[in-house]
Amino acid sequence: MEKSSERIVTWIALKMIPNLGNITYRRLLDKFGDPEAVFSATLDDLREVEGLRLATAKSIVAKAWEGDPEAELAKLKKSGARLITFFDPCYPKDLKEIHDPPPLLYLKGNDIPQNKIVIAVIGSRNPTHYGLKITEEICQSLAIRNIVIASGMARGIDSAAHWGCLSGNGNTIAVLGSGIDIIYPKSNNKLFNHIIDNGSVITEFPLGTPPEAKNFPIRNRIISGLSKGIVVVEASKRSGSLITASLALEQGREVLAVPGSIESFKSTGTHFLIKQGAKLVENADDILQELGLNFPYSKEGDKSKELTLPPMEVDEKRIYDILCYYPLHIDDIAKQSNMDSAKVASLLTSLELKGVIKQLPGKMFLVY
Repeated sequence: MEKSSERIVTWIALKMIPNLGNITYRRLLDKFGDPEAVFSATLDDLREVEGLRLATAKSIVAKAWEGDPEAELAKLKKSGARLITFFDPCYPKDLKEIHDPPPLLYLKGNDIPQNKIVIAVIGSRNPTHYGLKITEEICQSLAIRNIVIASGMARGIDSAAHWGCLSGNGNTIAVLGSGIDIIYPKSNNKLFNHIIDNGSVITEFPLGTPPEAKNFPIRNRIISGLSKGIVVVEASKRSGSLITASLALEQGREVLAVPGSIESFKSTGTHFLIKQGAKLVENADDILQELGLNFPYSKEGDKSKELTLPPMEVDEKRIYDILCYYPLHIDDIAKQSNMDSAKVASLLTSLELKGVIKQLPGKMFLVY
């Protein structure tokens, strides 16, 4: 076995010691230098490490790890992923600053850029059309400004954040709540592969770890830890996104929130954050300004297409201007336009055929 592989195996082996948490793992590194030296230490020397239990220290001396480190490394290589240790130059600098950084990161794709700003964007797994659209627009605009977008590759806002960043030819980081060899949700297989080609997929969980609910709060501290600030789009008060926002505050990160409709349950969490002092943001410029990142906007770098509306009659334009990214019922549209329902229905059909609006179930309409 190569010397570098032997070193990685010892990192894995130390991680497999029962009841050894990230904080104590880090203290062992601080005292002894690396896992090889930890395994060579005497019991008395280990007992000097703050927080290390006697039973755990005895497991280290006896090399009584749970699992097979060499088999884990072999499976890792076979999966096409690699391990980034805490001392690796590729290990994210901002992540090192949090209270309990993972000593090991499983990584697939490109190295995480060390000289770029990372902003996290998270939110509901069941967002509205408005939430998806604004997320993609903001992330695309940030990507054009060379900002890296971090999120959790979940359904909804997370996926929209990654896709928006990729559409701006940007670099995005997906942090998993499972092993690097398990794509969750399975419907994000295409997104997973795109991120590997144009960014990084990382996790602290060993290979084969299923996406259990308990893993996601653990995962979330990495999302915020990677970032200078975290942007929340559409979240209820009981959303996991608010837990991530709380973690971000504990880590000294800025928390920002995109406002939504006061009638939408999905906006109660973001509005709560704003009331608590989170910066209200409407676009990428608001985010950059709040974080003191006054990057110039380069029109030449903007790969997005400006919206070109087709020709419209006066009444069609009137109806179009009433609509927004939140669904409106046909009766509300008729009331706001002071037109009868039959005429409004005809105009809506015409606008839908022109591809500028979209009809949802229940005679609800919104800008496409």
